Amino acid sequence: MKDAEQKHLWWQEGVIYQIYPRSYQDSNGDGVGDLQGIIQRLDHIKSLGIKAIWISPIFSSPMADFGYDISDYCDIHPLFGTMDDFDELLQAVHERDMKLILDLVPNHTSDEHPWFKESRSSKDNPKRNWYIWQDANADGSEPNNWLSVFGGSAWEWDEKTGQYYYHAFLKEQPDLNWRNPEVQEAMLNVMRFWLDKGVDGFRVDVMWHMIKDDQLRDNPVNPNYKAHQATYEKLIPAYSTDQPEVHDIVHKMRRVLDSYDERMMIGEIYLPIHKLMTYYGTDKNGAHLPFNFLLLSIDWDATEISSNINQYEGALPDGGWPNWVLGNHDQPRITSRVGKAQARVAAMLLLTLRGTPTIYYGDEIGMRDVPIPPDEIQDPQGLNMPGLNLSRDPQRTPMQWDNSENAGFTQSKPWLRLPEDYRRVNVKAQLEDEFSIYALYKRLIKLRQDEPALHIGSYRPVVATGPLLAYLRYTGEQRFLILLNLSHKPCHFAPEHFSFEGTIVIDTLPEREGGKVRKHVSLSGDEGMIIRLNTA
Repeated sequence: MKDAEQKHLWWQEGVIYQIYPRSYQDSNGDGVGDLQGIIQRLDHIKSLGIKAIWISPIFSSPMADFGYDISDYCDIHPLFGTMDDFDELLQAVHERDMKLILDLVPNHTSDEHPWFKESRSSKDNPKRNWYIWQDANADGSEPNNWLSVFGGSAWEWDEKTGQYYYHAFLKEQPDLNWRNPEVQEAMLNVMRFWLDKGVDGFRVDVMWHMIKDDQLRDNPVNPNYKAHQATYEKLIPAYSTDQPEVHDIVHKMRRVLDSYDERMMIGEIYLPIHKLMTYYGTDKNGAHLPFNFLLLSIDWDATEISSNINQYEGALPDGGWPNWVLGNHDQPRITSRVGKAQARVAAMLLLTLRGTPTIYYGDEIGMRDVPIPPDEIQDPQGLNMPGLNLSRDPQRTPMQWDNSENAGFTQSKPWLRLPEDYRRVNVKAQLEDEFSIYALYKRLIKLRQDEPALHIGSYRPVVATGPLLAYLRYTGEQRFLILLNLSHKPCHFAPEHFSFEGTIVIDTLPEREGGKVRKHVSLSGDEGMIIRLNTA
């Protein structure tokens, strides 16, 4: 069945917008964003053309890892508000015909979670096997060589019970034992709790971590490790992640979602393409969208990007829906990676590729990573591996709303500092500038939503040379040619075996819009264009 003939769901047709709630809008003057703050800014999100909002964790937590260490999965941290605030947010999102996606963190809990407190209380506690406990080796050493993503060993000695417990991240984040059916059912019930409230889906944190090798075999040494990398990269996590049994767990999660109407699941998975594809599941019974992070990790080079897009498209299972990401709370911002001019080209790439795009808050105004002085670093990844410049604070700074004190984010000192130029780079200033990157994002999203070829149509690469990335999006008689110059120098598109004629509908240089092109076209440096091709 052709794309245009299929029924497409909201998460296939729309754009997802990620909010890091600590940094979006503070409503009560404590310097930290909250749920009422998000409610205040929903009209900004709606006016951008967004269909779904994904919110990073807002649950009860000691905040050792800013909410990714959860002590109660079914309650709201007072920093963000109350359950009544959440209910109000959910209703306000739905009233604006948008969807709400929550962050689910099933791999580990906080060490303050009642489950872990019970598990830790004694070796014969009924919840002992809810976590991964192991005896020391005969010589007193740790059970194996597994490392923590946040630095150091992944094993923590518990003096009281005389065993080690496993933590893939901080020692305050013990990993659950997902081989235990009781753990599975408890977490599936967490999902049901939020789905019953009306939440539209989940982004599942570190999905590929959930099951570990049952023999706890040592991970192999990484021969390609470099000194500037995180210490975690010293080993290849062959046995501590991406085990075959994880797909049974993902399938069980999917079955829960499928028992509700039109709910969806995104999986956070940092794996090569061929492994990522397995998370769609056999017969599409896995994650709806295993997050595709290709554009976060490869060089900003037309040949490499084109090759990776084609590999990804070619690897998708039958019926598997693609998705694309330019940034998130764990990765440097796109504007910092490629520069202000190329960030516009990147926006055009994200919003014209086939599949569901996810926008990280602030990218719509070109926010950059903010330099955080060493004595202000809060991120445990940065604190635990000093000197490697691995803090994620720079990409988590407050949203820049206007040119008032603290950028309109808060009336007190913000939890992370703002950039020096926030009085120039903010939402209010860009709303008044028809040539701003915000205006470009808004127009791209509208075109994408208005044109079936762009939101559900097929993709076909077009051969181009040098710094030029070219491809077609089409459905039925409708065809768009996208040309993106990924360099600062001018280039020329004159394909030998592809004849085209059409009108430029959106260009990073708006002065060219409405212009007619035929057979060949020259592009300025940092220029991207969408050409509506004439029908025969």
